[in-house]
Amino acid sequence: MSSEIVIRVEQLSKRYHVYEKPMHRLLQMFSRQRKQYFKVFPVLNDVSFEIKKGETVGIIGRNGSGKSTLLQMICGTLNPSSGQVTTHGRIAALLELGSGFNPEFTGRENIYLNGAMLGLSTAEIDERYAAIEAFAEIGEYIEQPVKSYSSGMYVRLAFAIQANIDPEILIVDEALAVGDAHFVHRCMDRLHQLQERGTSILLVTHDSMLVKRFCDRAIWLHQGKVQSIGAANGVVDDYLAWLFQMPVVSETKNLEPLLPVQVGNDEEHIANIDRRLGDQRCQIIGARLYDKDRNPTDEVQGGSDVILRFTVTNVSLPRDHSLVFGYIVRNFRGEEIAATNTRLEGMTAERFTAFGERITVEARIHIPLLHPGHYSISVGTSYEQDGELQLRVADRIINALVFSVSCHKKISTMTCFDTEFSLQRAPQCS
Repeated sequence: MSSEIVIRVEQLSKRYHVYEKPMHRLLQMFSRQRKQYFKVFPVLNDVSFEIKKGETVGIIGRNGSGKSTLLQMICGTLNPSSGQVTTHGRIAALLELGSGFNPEFTGRENIYLNGAMLGLSTAEIDERYAAIEAFAEIGEYIEQPVKSYSSGMYVRLAFAIQANIDPEILIVDEALAVGDAHFVHRCMDRLHQLQERGTSILLVTHDSMLVKRFCDRAIWLHQGKVQSIGAANGVVDDYLAWLFQMPVVSETKNLEPLLPVQVGNDEEHIANIDRRLGDQRCQIIGARLYDKDRNPTDEVQGGSDVILRFTVTNVSLPRDHSLVFGYIVRNFRGEEIAATNTRLEGMTAERFTAFGERITVEARIHIPLLHPGHYSISVGTSYEQDGELQLRVADRIINALVFSVSCHKKISTMTCFDTEFSLQRAPQCS
C-alpha cells in the first residue's frame, strides 16, 4: 500500500437549519439575526481522517449517523458547513439510487453522460462501452429511458459505469443491497480486481462481515462523530459489542420443495460466465447443481447433501496429459469458504483419449450449517504433462453457479459446527 494520501477530511461538519413552520423561513430573512427562528440540526461534527492510495476503508454506523452525508461531501455533491475535503484522482461513486442519471435519457446516453461528467472523452467512453454494456447485462433496455428501469437495473448500469472507468477512488454507498445474488457476486469479484490495481475504495455498508473481510480499516460513525477508527476487525467488534446491547429481530425463510426434473448424462448449460480463465485446451460446456434426489436446484438447506455435475470436452489436449477437476465455493463477498479437487481427494488421474471426447464430473458435497444467504460455485479443470509438477489451468469459470442457503437454526457467524452439549454437576464438598 502506498503512503500517498488520496482523501483527506479535515474537521468536516454539516449542519441544517430546521424550521418549525414554513413562514419562519421568511421571518428569518427579515430578522437580521435579531431573532433565530430555526433549530440547528447537526448531521456531522468535526470529522477528520485520511485514506491512502490502494486502501479499502469501510464506514459503519446506525442509520442517521451521517455516513451518506459524509460520502456526498467527499464526492463534492454536498457542501460542508465547515471544514474541508481534499481528494487526488478520479472519483467514481455509487450513491443514492439513480444519482447521476437523467431519467429521460436512455441507458446508452447515460453512459456517455456519466463518462463526460467523470472527465472521459467520447473516444475513451467508446473504448469502454462494450465492457460496460456486457457487465450491466440489461439487454435491449440499454436503448430505453432509464425512468423505465427497475431499481436492480439502475444499480447494474451504475456499477458497470463506475467500475469500468479506471477510477483512482471508488465510493460505494449500500448500492449492492438491491442487486440480485449473481450480480452481487460479480460486483465483489470486480471490487477485488480494483483492489489489486491499487484503487482506493470507500465503502458504506451494514454488513459487518464484509467490512472485516474486505476492508483494511474501518470508521465507526455515531451521531455524526467519529466513534472509532482503526483496523477493520477491532472497529467492527467494538461496534457490534455496542450494537447488540439493543434488541435485534431476525428471521430465516424456509425453502419450498422443488419438483423433480429428469437429469441427462451430460451437462450442456452454464448459468453464468463472469470470467473465464485458462488456455481452453479443454473446455467446460455445462454445469449444474442437484439435490440428493437428483433434482436440479439452486436452493439448499444447510446440513444437507448436494450433487455438483459439470461436463468437460477435449479441444486440443494430447493423451499424455493428466486431468484435475475441482471447484471453489464463495460467499457473496467473494471469500473462498471451501475448495477441493480430484488430486487433493486422492483420485486416480483421468486422461482424454481423443479430441472431442467428453468427461462428466460428479461431486457429492455435504453443505454444512452455513449463514443463510447466497453463495457461488466456480468450476475448473487443469492438467499436468508427464514429468511436470506445476498444474496448468485449462478452463476455470468464475461464479458458474449461484445458490441460496437457508438453515433450520439461527446462525450469526459464517458457519456453525454440529455440537452436542452435556453438563455434569459436581457434588458439594462437605
